[in-house]
Amino acid sequence: MRTFGLVGYPLTHSFSQKYFTVKFVKENIQNCEFKNFSIEQIGLLDSILKEHPKLSGLSVTIPYKQAVIPLLNSLDIAAKEIGAVNCIQIKRESKSFQLKGFNTDVYGFEKSLKPLLKSHHKSALVLGTGGAAKAVCYILDKSKINFKVVSRNINSFSYSALNKSVLSEYSIIINTTPLGTFPNTNTCPEIPYEHLTSEHLLYDLTYNPEETLFLKKGKEKGAQTKNGLEMLHLQAEKAWEIWNS
Repeated sequence: MRTFGLVGYPLTHSFSQKYFTVKFVKENIQNCEFKNFSIEQIGLLDSILKEHPKLSGLSVTIPYKQAVIPLLNSLDIAAKEIGAVNCIQIKRESKSFQLKGFNTDVYGFEKSLKPLLKSHHKSALVLGTGGAAKAVCYILDKSKINFKVVSRNINSFSYSALNKSVLSEYSIIINTTPLGTFPNTNTCPEIPYEHLTSEHLLYDLTYNPEETLFLKKGKEKGAQTKNGLEMLHLQAEKAWEIWNS
């Protein structure tokens, strides 16, 4: 039986395991299983590979999207430029294996964002600085959309600098932080929501809950909103394509 899995810590709830388990049944994909590998340190990856000789592909989630890179044999172009990996292709040769890292977040985000863009969407604010934020910035740069990264990091654009003037210029706001994710659904990024208009597009990479407080506040001001579920589906399908190539 071919095995696929997700590496991260902690894995309290796994979109990937449920998604692929359902996919295998619905599409009559036989002799395949999907496992969660909750490991406290990324160095344990080698043990997982040795203990599961039929392991054919891995998804990677928090907190290992960057930490896993030194353990890989190669990276595709996007993953190398971004510096974050969320998909590992495993090629086995006899008793050895080759690991190649990919970033399917870029594919999922680009495909999900593109239909939402309007002519006035020329500049974006990216909230957060993690691996997902790096994928978002990669696509914005590729799409020729000007952007600023907003965080509490001293080297980033500050939340305190966000005002009516800034929000009037930056009509796309993308939340890559975990704020608002279940069970902490009463939290949201500290932006001046009162300055949002119907010209704004708010995109939240979170998908649980379906409508975060960030999106709800945007919708109340007439903004266009989108959660991260479609992006997640798209990146999962891209991972499946990579694992089987």
